Amino acid sequence: MAAQKINEALEHIAKAEKYLKTGFLKWKPDYDSAATEYGKAAVAFKNAKQFDQAREACLREAEAHENNKALFHAAKAYEQAGMMLKEMQRLPEAVQLIEKASMMYLENGTPDTAAIALERAGKLIENVSPEKAVQLYQQAASVFENEERLRQALEMLGKASRLLVRGRRLDEAALSLQKEKSIYKEIENYPTCYKKTIAQVLVHLHRNDYVAAERCVRESYSIPGFNGSEDCAALEQLLEGYDQQDQDQVSEVCNLPLFKYMDNDYAKLGLTLVVPGGGIKKKSPNAAQDKARGPATVGSHADEEEDEYSGGLC
Repeated sequence: MAAQKINEALEHIAKAEKYLKTGFLKWKPDYDSAATEYGKAAVAFKNAKQFDQAREACLREAEAHENNKALFHAAKAYEQAGMMLKEMQRLPEAVQLIEKASMMYLENGTPDTAAIALERAGKLIENVSPEKAVQLYQQAASVFENEERLRQALEMLGKASRLLVRGRRLDEAALSLQKEKSIYKEIENYPTCYKKTIAQVLVHLHRNDYVAAERCVRESYSIPGFNGSEDCAALEQLLEGYDQQDQDQVSEVCNLPLFKYMDNDYAKLGLTLVVPGGGIKKKSPNAAQDKARGPATVGSHADEEEDEYSGGLC
């Protein structure tokens, strides 16, 4: 079966080369017919699991389409050549060809197809080179955003943000999350804005930047419905515990379903969050009573500290 397919592929290549020849009565190569034959050869080689030969046939098909000014079909052929490289586990080379295809899609005026190709390349390389995958997802997001396909842009940004967190590139993750939140706010998906605020705060606290985390919550008060939401209350309680170096309170908040059932990368940030100094400070009875009355507001810890020592040291 494989030998039959290989022979079939070689016949198609012979026909393609014949179409490309010129002579006394044929001044111009027939690029269109040659491309068709190369495409058929690539399929036959692929079916015979001769992926390197299939890749070569795809590249010849792409070249013929380029010579025929058929950019979209050339891009498709380059993308197929990339998929043959994927079958051979030559992933960086595969991504290069798919990136080339995406540029040709853009040049051809089909940006949606370009963005989808970039996403496909990101998925291919994600486990091998997360840094490259982030770049590809961000490029795809940019293309989708330019086309005002904001939901697709958000999907790509979300993938990039999670990879940045996973790779502990927290400064970049904070910026990526802010971009996500801005678009969610623009399309008036406010509940998701609240969730992105939680993710932002966790990232900032892991960066040891309490000021940025507090500012993030404060700025979110302008989002309709955030003030008074369970997300807001939990974040205020988290910031209070972190500021007071109260590991018990921080751990309690981060174990709430609101945090635990976030995307896995953000849930891990919550579960591994340690207050400055890493010490555990038990709650005073007064603090426990305050908590029973409701979550404290950000920055209201000064009075509690005074109460804690009002009875003297014992």
